[in-house]
Amino acid sequence: MLEFIQLLNQRYQTVLTQAGNDANQAHYQHCIDQLLLAEAFLRKGQLLGLATAQPLHIAIVGPTQAGKSSLANVLLGSALAGVSPLAGYTVHPHGYCVGLSANDCLGLQRYFGRFQQLPAAQLSRDRLDSYSLTETSVLSTLMPTGVLWDTPDFDSIDSATYQEGVLRTIALADIIILVVSKEKYADQSVWDMMATLEALQQPTLICLNKLHEGSEALLIASLQEKWQQARSDAFPQVIPLYYHKATGLPEWPASQQQALMQLAHSVNHKKHSRHAQALLQRHWHQWLAPVVAEHHALSDWQRLVALGMEQALEHYQHDYLNHPRHYETFQQALAELLTLLEVPGLAGILGNTRKVLTWPVKQLLKLGKKKAHIADSSQELIVLNQIAEHLLIQLADQLMDKADQHQQRLWWKDLSGLLRRQRPALLQAFGSAAKHYHIGCSDEVEKTAQRLYHKLQEQPLVLNSLRATRVTTDAAAIALSLQLGGIGLSDLVFAPAMLTLTSLLAESALGGYLQKLEAELKRQQHDTVKQQLFSNGLAKQLLALPEQLPTLTHFNISTAQLQAAELQLTDKRHGLRIL
Repeated sequence: MLEFIQLLNQRYQTVLTQAGNDANQAHYQHCIDQLLLAEAFLRKGQLLGLATAQPLHIAIVGPTQAGKSSLANVLLGSALAGVSPLAGYTVHPHGYCVGLSANDCLGLQRYFGRFQQLPAAQLSRDRLDSYSLTETSVLSTLMPTGVLWDTPDFDSIDSATYQEGVLRTIALADIIILVVSKEKYADQSVWDMMATLEALQQPTLICLNKLHEGSEALLIASLQEKWQQARSDAFPQVIPLYYHKATGLPEWPASQQQALMQLAHSVNHKKHSRHAQALLQRHWHQWLAPVVAEHHALSDWQRLVALGMEQALEHYQHDYLNHPRHYETFQQALAELLTLLEVPGLAGILGNTRKVLTWPVKQLLKLGKKKAHIADSSQELIVLNQIAEHLLIQLADQLMDKADQHQQRLWWKDLSGLLRRQRPALLQAFGSAAKHYHIGCSDEVEKTAQRLYHKLQEQPLVLNSLRATRVTTDAAAIALSLQLGGIGLSDLVFAPAMLTLTSLLAESALGGYLQKLEAELKRQQHDTVKQQLFSNGLAKQLLALPEQLPTLTHFNISTAQLQAAELQLTDKRHGLRIL
């Protein structure tokens, strides 16, 4: 699951950087922030799965100028956190070890991933993918043993540049301390953040900072109303903080000295997997909406291709197999039969003459020619290539219509351009495959001729009649061959030799068998063309086009990847699987 969330986040960031996505920019950035939080929360699950026990982590979060770093110093009882009246002074997560050493925090570097741990003095605004972890020897009366994190703000103009560090630190936290001032508590950014964190189910404490005596009651009531509008869980404890002139720091109420100690007892790491699953399920459909939209577009494309293949086969059936003038394959089988009908006593005389014939295939091979030469004159190849060209033109028009009307217009537009660029190569590949099929079909032609000849042997009268006709048949074929310079496939259909042979067979007792063989040959051709040229050929290439769409502008997450992730998300027997 972690790998899938990382992949999805990476695709969001890549798509967001491309032109033409201005309308989705705010929404995509919001999804990226949520995915960063989810990724970090899953990483925390890995951290908790380590053999060594992990310390308690407390994160101070809040808007700019709320007094987060000042509160960190109060809780630490030491001026370790840098403070400034300038907004956005803190831009890195700063961790302070209370009652433990940095060695007790093994695994943090792996958790923070590409972020590098540096000493606080070496942190620089030029490098925001870093954090610090500082040991402190001061014993705090307010803090339980653990790590206190001072985080940057999440609402300033520059916060987008260091938002990832904020989210990673928040996801690591076992306890959240929300710091707001009377000027900032009603800001929408505060409650958007708190709504996002609800699924993490972290025990929370609200510190209402920069108060004057007597103003807290009204503000706390307003805070509760804001909380209930943003979240469905119970309103947390509020700590009012009054400004202490002598120290220049907020003053923690004496009556609330044990607030964090008590809150630490409610931390339950065993529920982390359940909370991670709830977080993912809460945002899953929103995150995957553009991916699912691409899948719907892909399904539409697959339907267009399937429909195109059906129409192409219908044209092949109509324009070739069932066409009285174009269908030539069975005539080739009958021509092959001529070589089997040797007339005793005349075979030697006709042998030399037959060497000039371009058909049948066996004689062509004896002359040193190739089957490919025969295919060049095939009406079947002409029809097939015309069908393929028409199909690609039709699909290109449909893609342009989708690009003008469909919600995923950019997906369709890019696919249209891809098809346009690859159309010549697709047609060339189809033409080569069709020629290869046609040459290979000669084996079935010969088998059909053999079956017909064996059947003729069962009918001596018909066989002898055909043998008697063979002399005039050969003479007519030779004359036509000499006149045309060789009998092409299309010429063969109307050659007197073939017309005579076909007529005699049709009128004989083998007429029904002849029709059966022709029907079987047509059916086999139809099935072979469907499977070899269209299903496993052109259709397969067309269906693979979306995989070549650029990942810079499209998510290109496959249905298999999405289904595998959703299976992990809904697997209740073993809980959410991180990897």
